[in-house]
Amino acid sequence: MTRAANGRPRAAGAPGGSQSGLPEVRSLRELTELVTRSPDLFVRYSRGPDHDAGESSRDYEAEVDMPGLSVTTISPEPWWTRPAEDWIARRVCQYNDLRRDSSDERRPWLLRGRVVGAGPDHEPLVVDVVPVAWIGESAIAEAKRRYQERFHVGRDSTDD
Repeated sequence: MTRAANGRPRAAGAPGGSQSGLPEVRSLRELTELVTRSPDLFVRYSRGPDHDAGESSRDYEAEVDMPGLSVTTISPEPWWTRPAEDWIARRVCQYNDLRRDSSDERRPWLLRGRVVGAGPDHEPLVVDVVPVAWIGESAIAEAKRRYQERFHVGRDSTDD
């Protein structure tokens, strides 16, 4: 395994190219259409493809480098009976805290990649990353509104 400049392992086939040319998804509807057409997409919250190029994710709690970039799924599961837009809004919002809790300008972006394992929180780890698009602020704002309107946010089994 090759190493990045920081000494950590490089994910094979890590993203390359410039993120300046990456398109931006500007509405929840546009995001839903894209995900529905391409169910193999993942979402990642980071400083972007250029920053992640040649990197792999790290389990900081265990101090272990992982074999790829940690991502989350965004496509609705086959058992989901509500609108796809609900699922996608929820997925965008559930990981949006990574942005709020970070001072390093993390943003959500869509990608394709080959799954090579799972991280400690059961998240897919991917290599051979192909950046697809940024998820824009207006799409995130729409997702937040829909999530708040359509779900009992924060409710769990202890609330029964």
